[in-house]
Amino acid sequence: MRSTEIDRRTFLALCGAATLWPAGAAAGEAGEALFLGARLNGGAFEAAVIDAAGRDRLVLPLEARGHSFAIDAPRRRAVAFARSPGRFAVAFSIDGGNEPVAFAPPPERHFYGHGVFTPDGRLLLATENDYAGERGVTGLYDTTDGYRRIGEFATGGIGPHEVILLRDGRTLCVANGGILTHPDYERVKLNLPTMKPSLAYVDSETGDLLEQVDLAPELHQLSIRHLVLDGRGLVWFGAQYQGEDGARPPLVGRHRRGRKIELFAGPQATLKALDNYVGSVSTDLAGDIVATSSPRGGIAVFWDAATGACLGERVLKDGCGLAPLGARRLLETSGRGAIVRTGPDGGTESIRREAPDAPAWDNHLRRI
Repeated sequence: MRSTEIDRRTFLALCGAATLWPAGAAAGEAGEALFLGARLNGGAFEAAVIDAAGRDRLVLPLEARGHSFAIDAPRRRAVAFARSPGRFAVAFSIDGGNEPVAFAPPPERHFYGHGVFTPDGRLLLATENDYAGERGVTGLYDTTDGYRRIGEFATGGIGPHEVILLRDGRTLCVANGGILTHPDYERVKLNLPTMKPSLAYVDSETGDLLEQVDLAPELHQLSIRHLVLDGRGLVWFGAQYQGEDGARPPLVGRHRRGRKIELFAGPQATLKALDNYVGSVSTDLAGDIVATSSPRGGIAVFWDAATGACLGERVLKDGCGLAPLGARRLLETSGRGAIVRTGPDGGTESIRREAPDAPAWDNHLRRI
């Protein structure tokens, strides 16, 4: 059985690094856009706050590869999650000056790399794997008590990945990817013939499953992974196909509660270029443009949130992290160190170029 505690040496190292941050290091000017991503830098894993010019504002060392973040913007704090099957998370101040708080799930659970704060900031909700029970759960962590785990509720499926909070401030949408894994088998997918991905809407206060919608049976190997709300409050998702290599199912979808899932394929050449893999989903600042990235295909594809029409694509090798920058503009990071401003109009503007010694950014970039 594995310990529920973060290794003490790791925790002390994290705290020691935090004391090096000047108070307010990442605060910047009022209203300045700041972004948060995980990366590998010179052999060391980090979470980094950067500005729109790609400059570091705050760097937090991590014990292993990070994935994504929960952000509590009103209270200027965030939680960095380990990549699945991850067993650590670190809560920290976005502006620096405070010691980070490292915590872990119980021994029979692991993180999936995503989470969300409740609007009052009292709880952190994290997607987790109950691998012995072969089910997904959302772990509940009390932020007022050192991120102590106080409970969980079921997500209605297997392999919950990203979780987001709807505009009502209470309802969660969970992407149940449908893939059964077990930490003893690393990242081996154990149930591909019987996958059942779904979107689940869950009451964050009671744990009640309010609504669940599945894909068509012939798309049961289309793993729903990443989520974003558009400007009208509709859920968009990106998927990763686990079936035959030659198949090219749509990878992007939209859902309005009470209705069936809509899928968007775009032009055949674009769908082929995505290589059956969407690694991140975001919108522009207004929520009118949805962007989906594929590091395997080296492209980001843009969609009209109102109509679902494909608005084109932009090339970035190993590009994946996406975050809102402005109207019809996004910031994108790559695993080869590049940072660009991109969107369906006006091409791509390079901020940081690909370089062998540049930090390698992981899948997600979040605007604070």
